[in-house]
Amino acid sequence: MSSIDMLSFEKAGWEQSYRRIAGVDEVGRGCLFGDVVAAAVILPEGLIIDGVDDSKKLTAKKREALYEIIMEQALAVCVGHVESAVIDEINIKQASRLAMKKAVEGLGEAADYLLVDAEKVDLPLPQQAIIKGDANSQSIAAASIVAKVTRDRLCEGLWEELYPDYGIKIHKGYATKLHREQILSLGPTPMHRRSFIGKILAEQQTLF
Repeated sequence: MSSIDMLSFEKAGWEQSYRRIAGVDEVGRGCLFGDVVAAAVILPEGLIIDGVDDSKKLTAKKREALYEIIMEQALAVCVGHVESAVIDEINIKQASRLAMKKAVEGLGEAADYLLVDAEKVDLPLPQQAIIKGDANSQSIAAASIVAKVTRDRLCEGLWEELYPDYGIKIHKGYATKLHREQILSLGPTPMHRRSFIGKILAEQQTLF
């Protein structure tokens, strides 16, 4: 999809006189480890950033480059985190929505309209949930890039330093063969989502 097409939802909002349209997306929903991270991004009206797309379709190098452009060009950006203990308590769907809410609430410039990737943000703001929004809206795609880069940096930095034996910087907390083997061998860390790893732990009951 071209950059021009990626603004179709934003254009519909601008035509309704909304001027601070925030794209909202999350990453880490399917991970066994760590926070779910959401971002909200308000881009200037009419701005086109070449190459912005669903973060999963981009190389790490391209995401990093676009992240810097987005952070420089955006009117407002905020990232929201919900940690693993809360995910276990309220479930991942509600945790993802909470992370999105935190991201929108933390914007330095208040949004007046939300474009959300296949979800609803629990705020009294006009909003539109878009299926595959990160591939169809530049604002949502920008949010997906910011959230992905933020979480990947945590995996490669702080979280890797805290738990160096788990390969966090390699698998980013997802359920790879390496990650599952490390959980079975070493046991779960305090940052593992217990509600996600029950089947893995059942293979070796001695972990508890």
